[in-house]
Amino acid sequence: MPIIVPEDLPAAGILQDENIIIMKELRAKTQDIRPLKICILNLMPDKITTETQLLRKLSNSIIQVDITLLTTETYQAKNTDKRHLKNFYQLFSDIRHNKYDAMIITGAPIEHLAFEEVDYWQELTTIFDWCQTNVFTTLFICWASQAALYYYYGIDKKPLKNKLFGVFEHQKKEAHHRLFQGMGDTFWVPHSRNSASDNEAILNHPDLRVLATSPEAGNHLLSSKNDKFVFMAGHPEYDADTLEKEYLRDLLLDNVDLPKNYYQNNQKDQPILNRWVSDASLFYLNWLNYSVYQETDYFL
Repeated sequence: MPIIVPEDLPAAGILQDENIIIMKELRAKTQDIRPLKICILNLMPDKITTETQLLRKLSNSIIQVDITLLTTETYQAKNTDKRHLKNFYQLFSDIRHNKYDAMIITGAPIEHLAFEEVDYWQELTTIFDWCQTNVFTTLFICWASQAALYYYYGIDKKPLKNKLFGVFEHQKKEAHHRLFQGMGDTFWVPHSRNSASDNEAILNHPDLRVLATSPEAGNHLLSSKNDKFVFMAGHPEYDADTLEKEYLRDLLLDNVDLPKNYYQNNQKDQPILNRWVSDASLFYLNWLNYSVYQETDYFL
């Protein structure tokens, strides 16, 4: 699908080199079609990498998608050039009166903090409330899924004894759910986290469905009963070398374990086994098609 992005967005050049169709805003305005309007609240420090990964996954359909990139107003990102944020990102005060077909809220490396201790927690909860009236369906990734489960359902996160780091095999709990169309009985997903949402509280909540889980990684994919909220604990959007970059970074600070099931034969001098990329693409395609496109009205 053509991804509609601002002129000169760095991700556009990267994706065009991969033969992914990018449509500039001016050309999109001349087409007689209503694209899906999707807002991405990017909470990750390296915003360019994250936005590129997500746009890559949102490009696997014939549906046209108009992207709005959003950053926090109450916290200034330190790892992304301010010019990039000024040129390509909007603030919640800029878009709060808009309506969106879907929203994606990314993770953030702040698991060590209680939710209320996060600098932008108040702003985020305001966005969570806004999502319920101005967004048709929302996908929460990693820490954002923990934060949303806490805010909407009172389900807290718990620290893990050891960091969950690697690529793990998952089983579908609802084999015929529309998010799994075209996928096999099992699929692989990268994880990188030090905490997990309370499993018992999830299982006992009447509005939550567990869609996919792993013996090692625990619950990966949840949804509300009406599928308006989808919660994802892992990172299927990750590039092949994302976990390797994180491992090498952490290795400079401490003696850390290799990411599990990541290198061939679990040896760091062996090639990376990217066994999640096709199912990750299918997941985002299904989410766009079945949870967003097939459900929203033409007139937003």
